[in-house]
Amino acid sequence: MYSEVTGYIKENHMIEKGDTVLAGVSGGGDSVTMLYILKEYQKELEFTLRVVHVHHGIRGEEADRDSRFVQELCAGWEIPCRVYSYDVPALSAKWKLGEEETGRLVRRETFRLEGDKDREQGKKVRTALAHNQEDLAETMIHNLCRGTGLRGLCTMRPAAEDIIRPILCLSRSQIRDFLQEKGISCIQDSTNQSDEYTRNRIRHHILPELETQVNKKASAHMVETASRLALAEDYLSEQGKTLLKAFAGDRQYCFTEEFFHRPKILQIYALQQAVEDLAGRRKDISAVHYEKILNLWQMQTGRKISLPYGITAGRTYGAVLLYQKPETDETSGKNAEETQLIIPGDTICACGRIQAEIFSYTGQKIEEKKYTKWLDYDRIEKNPCVRTRKEGDFLIINSRGDRKKLRRCMIDEKIPSEERDKIPVIACGDEILWIIGSRISERYKITPKTRKVLVLKYQGGHKNE
Repeated sequence: MYSEVTGYIKENHMIEKGDTVLAGVSGGGDSVTMLYILKEYQKELEFTLRVVHVHHGIRGEEADRDSRFVQELCAGWEIPCRVYSYDVPALSAKWKLGEEETGRLVRRETFRLEGDKDREQGKKVRTALAHNQEDLAETMIHNLCRGTGLRGLCTMRPAAEDIIRPILCLSRSQIRDFLQEKGISCIQDSTNQSDEYTRNRIRHHILPELETQVNKKASAHMVETASRLALAEDYLSEQGKTLLKAFAGDRQYCFTEEFFHRPKILQIYALQQAVEDLAGRRKDISAVHYEKILNLWQMQTGRKISLPYGITAGRTYGAVLLYQKPETDETSGKNAEETQLIIPGDTICACGRIQAEIFSYTGQKIEEKKYTKWLDYDRIEKNPCVRTRKEGDFLIINSRGDRKKLRRCMIDEKIPSEERDKIPVIACGDEILWIIGSRISERYKITPKTRKVLVLKYQGGHKNE
């Protein structure tokens, strides 16, 4: 089995000499098997291997047990290990996201933070995840039942960007037999036994039925199908991008009659890319939205539809326009819906993209940039949001705590009146922490007493340099 996995790694160009591999290890059989094989593979290929374990603060003593097990395993195998702990339930409530989505975000941010120093040294960093054949099959079934395109049927790839899945070629039975043969112990997550989650119901009932009643190699065949679908998805995506170039303008797309004479599948892939370019992501944009955009071509001039992330599609004379504008009311001074910042992490919304990081302050020189600001995180009591201005907003303008209305601040900063409703701000309630592209609140400036710094970097959207 070792040779099967290492051959799979080589075939998919997962690891090169000198790379850093960050292995996500939970302590379960899949991740322990992956770690063992990677450890052995180091004897053939020179690369750095470290383990990352995330404690989500959800399963109490069982989660503590998992962390101890992983640390002891790594110590015995002489592999560097770092445990990151988060209070996911609290973050979930703070960010107004489900625990599953919150956990995914903190894991992604954890691997990014762990690999930053390696990247600064010019190393290629790979995140190794221990998904197997059945994991892929369950994902395909889940996405297919909820409704999906080709992308949703081939999301779990052997290698994609910095993510690698070395044991995606293995079945659970192969992994179980391997652990028994080697005498390697692992632990069991009790939540995997519950039917509370949809994925577990697929795992315990639907997939076993397919394998016993239809084909015992159903999961393996789904892996093969996903591989072929990935080739089709990549090809159509490239064709869509090529088609889109002919209709691209300045932060908008103008689709003329020529576009609507092309094959419909290419029209859809071009629209997918256009939406992703404007919004920074495709989430919450479905097939229904693309159909509505395409249907505009058959409608009279002046018809419009609104899409997520402030994107609008409108029928004009001889074309369909697709563009993004700040989600503001027609009345000046009324703001778009606010978006809670993900701290640490990336927040993408109609106002642009905000990258948030936290670090301990020991007197470092403050970065003075227009679209990068350092704030005293200890003094921020609530989770900040990004939005445009609204009635009642104010800024603390001096060390005494004196307030000034945001409107007055914008006038003093000589921001044109027609621009003021478009400027994004970082706020806690009515209090403004940062007028993006301009000043920050005096209350949150860095002082010698600062312990933690919140770094906010703004990209995209309005008035970006």
